[in-house]
Amino acid sequence: MTPEDQEETQPLLGPSGGSAPLSRRVFLAAFAAALGPLTFGFALGYSSPAIPSLRRAAGQALRLDDDAASWFGAIVTLGAAAGGVLGGWLVDRAGRKLSLLLCTVPFVVGFAVITAAQNVWMLLGGRLLTGVACGIASLVAPVYISEIAYPAVRGLLGSCVQLMVVTGILLAYLAGWVLEWRWLAVLGCVPAAFMLLLMCFMPETPRFLLTQHRRQEAMAAMQFLWGSEHIWEEPPVGAEHQGFRLVQLRLPSIYKPFIIGVSLMAFQQLSGINAVMFYAETIFEKAKFKDSSLASVIVGTIQVLFTAMAALIMDKAGRRLLLTLSGFAVGWGPIPWLLMSEIFPLHVKGLATGVCVLTNWFMAFVVTKEFSSVMEVLRPYGAFWLASAFCIFSVLFTLSCVPETKGKTLEQITAHFEGR
Repeated sequence: MTPEDQEETQPLLGPSGGSAPLSRRVFLAAFAAALGPLTFGFALGYSSPAIPSLRRAAGQALRLDDDAASWFGAIVTLGAAAGGVLGGWLVDRAGRKLSLLLCTVPFVVGFAVITAAQNVWMLLGGRLLTGVACGIASLVAPVYISEIAYPAVRGLLGSCVQLMVVTGILLAYLAGWVLEWRWLAVLGCVPAAFMLLLMCFMPETPRFLLTQHRRQEAMAAMQFLWGSEHIWEEPPVGAEHQGFRLVQLRLPSIYKPFIIGVSLMAFQQLSGINAVMFYAETIFEKAKFKDSSLASVIVGTIQVLFTAMAALIMDKAGRRLLLTLSGFAVGWGPIPWLLMSEIFPLHVKGLATGVCVLTNWFMAFVVTKEFSSVMEVLRPYGAFWLASAFCIFSVLFTLSCVPETKGKTLEQITAHFEGR
């Protein structure tokens, strides 16, 4: 190790549970990967200021009626559902790093199509493309970060995924205060382009390299990330080639994480959070707020502050406690994504996380597309009482089914589900 590397390191708990020096580069790599969630947060928040702006558009071809506005908000979730399936396939074949690099393409192209839009169909096409990128980034970024981190900081770094999402939403709200929809779309290209540049200099995850029998590259990645070559808990021989077969659903190490991951993703969306985020300005307008844009910014700011607090306490308070006691930004926002990246064995991680992300974004589509209809049928208070009921069910599920993963290596978590 060079003197420069030694100056960058400090003694902390190493990835295998022992004391080992930690290079600050692991935080840089996590930040680079988290720029994907920042961009998809911006894409989610984009519709809130863009819809009122498009409703004021001078050209009839671009003006959104109520039905078009609901599709403009919701179609990104359909693209994300498809992106989740694609991401699950990519992450095991192309690797974690290359998958993150590839997702920048639909981000930039999607926002470019929106910027150049001459009709509503171009707007929807651009939103669909950004949705595909959102699905890939929402799957790959948590997996990448969980595999470069070690137990003592995995909660902190994993929570940064949701922190960057809500930061992206807030950025869209703030920028929408002063920018019209076209310039807002131009701004959306910036973090994706920055991620493309930064990720080029980051390594693939050591775990993925070991499954590919690229031990020397894995050692080099460890050297870069942690400042030394740690003793790593390698996956069982042959596990990386085992693949997934339906018969494996009978194994507790497979079906238990599947049930937990899919359920957490469904409950996250049934809380109604994305409906609030997508239509924040519209909701506040109907509530007769004098400045609906300011109200949306306040909501976004609260989300960022409490998600940052969650990141700081995640590795101390634990996942179960926060899911049980908190509100959304502290618990149900970051933790389902973190747990998704922790609980699956390596040989089914791509498929399993793909199913989880598909569930999340499909439920997000249902909730956001039908939100207006539910508000009309049940009235606003009825819609929010329904969301509250789902929140209660989610707490009961957590108490009965979700294990605590703080402080455990990914191998120890897999052993827990296997009953070892």
